[in-house]
Amino acid sequence: MTSRNWVKLFLSTLLVGGLTTGIVGFIVRWNEFESIFKPFDFLEVLSVLFWLIGVGLIFSILSQMGFFAYLTVHRFGLGIFKSRSLWNSVQAVLILFVLFDLVYLRYNAFATEGESLVPYIGIALFLLIAALVVAAIKVKLTNKEAFIPALFFMVVVTTIEWVPVLRVNEQSWVYLMIFPLIVCNAYQLLILHKLNEKSQLQRQSMAKGPSK
Repeated sequence: MTSRNWVKLFLSTLLVGGLTTGIVGFIVRWNEFESIFKPFDFLEVLSVLFWLIGVGLIFSILSQMGFFAYLTVHRFGLGIFKSRSLWNSVQAVLILFVLFDLVYLRYNAFATEGESLVPYIGIALFLLIAALVVAAIKVKLTNKEAFIPALFFMVVVTTIEWVPVLRVNEQSWVYLMIFPLIVCNAYQLLILHKLNEKSQLQRQSMAKGPSK
C-alpha cells in the first residue's frame, strides 16, 4: 500500500470510529445522558458528543493497530505453515478457542451465584454473527479464500482489542467499545483490496513515468 493510501485509510478509519462512537454512545449510555436532553442542553450535549468522538478516536487507533498487526501475523502464518489450507485450519481452531474463552472465562470471573450463562453466550454469539456477515461480504468482494482470514480477524483480533473493557466488565463500556471496533475492523477489512488495487495502479503509473 502506498503512503498516500495508508494515510487515507488512517484518517477515514478515525472518522468512522469517532462518528460510530458518537452515535452509539448516546444509545448504550442513555441512562447517563438522558438528563441533558430533558430539557435539551445544547452545550452539554455538544460537550458529551465531543468526548464520545474523542473516545471513538482511541478505539479507532486500537482497531488500526490490531489490523496492521494481523496483516503481519497473517504473512508470518503463511510463511511458517507453507500451506494456506493448514494456516486456515489453525485460524479456525483459534476462532473456536477464543469464542469459548470469551464465554467461559468471563462467566467464571464475573458471574454471580445463580446468574445465567445466556448473556455471556449472547455477546459471543453477537460477535460471531457480525464476523460471519463481514466475512461473507469479503468473499463476495474478493474470493472464497478470504473467508477464514476475515472471520479470524473479526473474531480473534476484535476480542484482543476489546480486552481492556472485558477485564473491567462494566456493561456500558463493553457495548460502547464493541460496536466501534466491529465497524472500524469491518471497514478496514472491506476496503483493503480497493486500496491495494489503487496502490498498484499508482506504482505502475509512476514506473511508466510522465507521458511525453
